Parts: sequence; structure tokens; C-alpha cells
Amino acid sequence: MNMTTKTERLAAATLSDPRWADVAQRNRAADGKFVYSVRTTGVYCRPSCAARPARPENVRFHASPAHAERAGFRACKRCRPNAQSPVAEQAAQIAALCRWIEQSENHPSLESLAARAGMSRYHLHRVFKAVTGVTPKAYADAHRSKRVREELDRSRTVTDAIYGAGFGSNGRFYASADRMLGMNPTAYRAGGANTEIRFAIGECSLGSILVAATARGICAISMGNDPEALVRDLQDRFPRATLLGADAAFERMVAQVIEFVEAPKLGLDLPLDVRGTAFQRRVWEALRAIPAGKKTSYTALAQALGAPKAARAVAHACAANPLAVAIPCHRVVHRDGSISGYRWGVERKRALLEREADERDRPDALRDPALRSS
Repeated sequence: MNMTTKTERLAAATLSDPRWADVAQRNRAADGKFVYSVRTTGVYCRPSCAARPARPENVRFHASPAHAERAGFRACKRCRPNAQSPVAEQAAQIAALCRWIEQSENHPSLESLAARAGMSRYHLHRVFKAVTGVTPKAYADAHRSKRVREELDRSRTVTDAIYGAGFGSNGRFYASADRMLGMNPTAYRAGGANTEIRFAIGECSLGSILVAATARGICAISMGNDPEALVRDLQDRFPRATLLGADAAFERMVAQVIEFVEAPKLGLDLPLDVRGTAFQRRVWEALRAIPAGKKTSYTALAQALGAPKAARAVAHACAANPLAVAIPCHRVVHRDGSISGYRWGVERKRALLEREADERDRPDALRDPALRSS
């Protein structure tokens, strides 16, 4: 084999490797996933290294710095591939700030957080949101909500819990208690035992559907093949609440939900009682803004929330959604368009998307159930 043929073969092997695109684009997101070495210089680099691009025939890929060093290469002094990546350093810095927020008696100001991190207020706000998915204030609020719940569980009185959670006055606590707990503090201390939840089970084209609601609004919509399993799941989620059978007014609400499942374009204008973390609530609000017949990806949704690195957290929030169809997590798919990961079954997710696509493409006259039957 002559030298030209060997060079072409080596170059072709590098160019056909999907990791070459990350190197050519200096993709920071690929840092930590692999390193590459350059035969002519004897060094290895991060994918994002700003050094002059190497010729592909001189490049080899390695799973880690240790693999590259065992192959006889030394670390690049410019990108320091054997040190913690800038992204990882940033994540560790934000994690340290989160611990500080959690340990502080009062909410640290944005100015104090920025000074501690050595960043400007604007830059810290942007980085914190990119890493955690929420702003520093929202993170502090969520942590305080958690402390309130813990203190109510272990304190002798509500007053003890108020001061144990770091509130300086009863007034400040009661102004935000309902939002944090979803009920008044006394009811929470009783494990929600005084909370009444009405529920009913209906049938739709996708199987059995359970709808449950508190006095505030719908708190659960679930689908499945076994009505008894749906009721058991509701009991597990609200173990100390009083579950009541539906009356005629509630049956009409269930009928509205079923109509919405069958014809998404009708919309669902019903009050919701949604409880979750600050980040989950942001994701669920964003989901409700996606029109019927449209789809997005977990990555695109994370970017729309201003947290481009939080695609996995977005997926977890979708999985935790307690309200099928009302919070349309079925409209989120993978970037390649593939469908997976639906709490109520992938086939139901596919059916909902197909139904919405059909309604979008159908003439307006055919969307009206009254006109379809005439």
C-alpha cells in the first residue's frame, strides 16, 4: 500500500466518524464525552479546543484523557482536556450556590449571589437558569416551600413551623402558604385529611379515563385499561384526602374532558389545581401554550424556557404531569420525531397526535360534530 492510499484511508476513517463533526464545529457540548489526539503534534485535546484544526488523517479519537495518555499523547496546554470542563466547573459553581441558598436563613439577594460567584448579576442570573432551569429566586422559593412542609410535619404548632422555616412573621407566611402548600397549613398538618376530592371514571376511544378535582379545579386526569387501577393510583397520590363520588355537575365536567380527548380543537376551559415544583410548573405552563396539532422536542422546549441544558429535566417534568391532555405533554417528542416515554402509554400518545393532526388538516366544516352528523 503506497503512502497516498494510506493517508486517504486514515482521512476517510476520521471523516466518517460522527465525532469529527463535533471537532470541526468545536462543539462545547461534546466536551467530556471524548478527546482527540493529533499524531503530528503528540497532544490530545477537547472537541472544543480553539487550536488550529488538524488534518483528518492525523486525528485519532479516544474515550477519555486516560486512554489518550496510555496511547502516548500529552494534554494540550491550551484547552486542558485532563482538567474539569468549563461546563462542569460552571455546574459545580451553581451547585455550591444552591447549597448556600438552602443553608441561608433568608433568601440571599442576587447581588450577594453574584459577588460570591465572582460574576455580574446578569451573567449569574443567565447561568443559574441555564444550569438549574429556574431563576435564583424561584429556586429559593421552591426550597422554602420544601422547608415549610418539613417543618409542618415535625413542629408542635404552626407557629413553630413558621419560624423554623425562616419566615420572620406570620403575615409573610400566610400570604404565601396557600401557593406553597396547595391548602391551608392546618389541613396540610393533617395530611390533607380534610381535603375533599371528587372523581369519576368515564370511557373514551382511548380506554378508561379518570377525572378528579378539588374545590380549586381538576387535580388529576389519567387514562388506562383498568378502571380499578386508576382509582388505586388516585388513592396512592392522595392517601389522606376524602374521595367522593361524582354528582351530576361533576359528571358534566368529565364529559367535557372526554369531548376534549375526542376533539382537541374544542379546547378545555376548566380550572386546574396543579401542584408541582417551580420548574415543573414552568414546563407545564409551556406545554399548555403548544397548540393542538403542533409538536415540539424536549430540547426545543428547554430552549424556549431559557434553560437549553435542561432537556432531561424537561423530560422528567413531562413524565410527572398529573393531568393527561389538559397539560399536553403528548405533544413533546424526540428531536428525530420518534415517540416514546408517555405516562399513559406510547400508543395513546401516538393516537392523540394522529387525532390532532387529522383535526388540523380537516376542513373547518368537518370539525364541527353537529355538522358531521347532519
